[in-house]
Amino acid sequence: MAKKTASKKHGPVAKARKGKAAKVKGQRQRAKANTKAAQGALRQLTNAEIEEVFRRFKAANPEPKTELNYVNPFTLLVAVVLSAQATDSGVNKATPALFALADTPEKMAALGETKVRDLIKTIGLYRTKAKNVVELSRILVEQHGGEVPRTREALEALPGVGRKTANVVLNVAFGEPTLAVDTHIFRVSNRTGLAPGKTPLEVELKLEAVVPAKYKSHAHHWLILHGRYTCLARKPHCEKCIIADLCQWPGKTVLQK
Repeated sequence: MAKKTASKKHGPVAKARKGKAAKVKGQRQRAKANTKAAQGALRQLTNAEIEEVFRRFKAANPEPKTELNYVNPFTLLVAVVLSAQATDSGVNKATPALFALADTPEKMAALGETKVRDLIKTIGLYRTKAKNVVELSRILVEQHGGEVPRTREALEALPGVGRKTANVVLNVAFGEPTLAVDTHIFRVSNRTGLAPGKTPLEVELKLEAVVPAKYKSHAHHWLILHGRYTCLARKPHCEKCIIADLCQWPGKTVLQK
């Protein structure tokens, strides 16, 4: 037991949390490094390195969760559709009133586009999103018995639902090991060398190929949270990054331990 405690105290996760992982370089150097990373030009991590990345993510956060508020697969679907080009916190401010009135496709379709629009007007692109939410609700009622379908193809056939949204719903609502690549995951995958790629689809397919099966169910959340709170777009917090010594981004300097 004493040995296990010592390991946690002096392991890579503990060291990184103490701010001894890395420091970022100057703005010009970071910009050049970001350009190189966005082109998918950095070295891809080895299988052993990828295993270690996810081992550390799990050690730091064993059960990561989506930050979107929802009560069932339908409200999750709606929340994800609303989150396109918007923040999760912004969506979470608008959805309580919406879901209090309509937490099923039947209720949402009956609520109507005008009412939905009024309830979500604080969210970007709210007019188009209100139209899509009401229409997808109608389709769920008419074609799927009021249930959210469990296949990517059926989900992507719904208004306002693309591959990323479908993957989130499949993962969060139904436990499928899908990997939804948003701007955060695209950035983290390219910067670190985890799965370099020039397009979100290329990154997604690489992630599917290299992420160990035992980590796939949570991989999406670990990566998005890492991009949202540590690997920021303009100036990442490399000083508290738990995988800085593995990361291939040339915009940081790893400190000696």
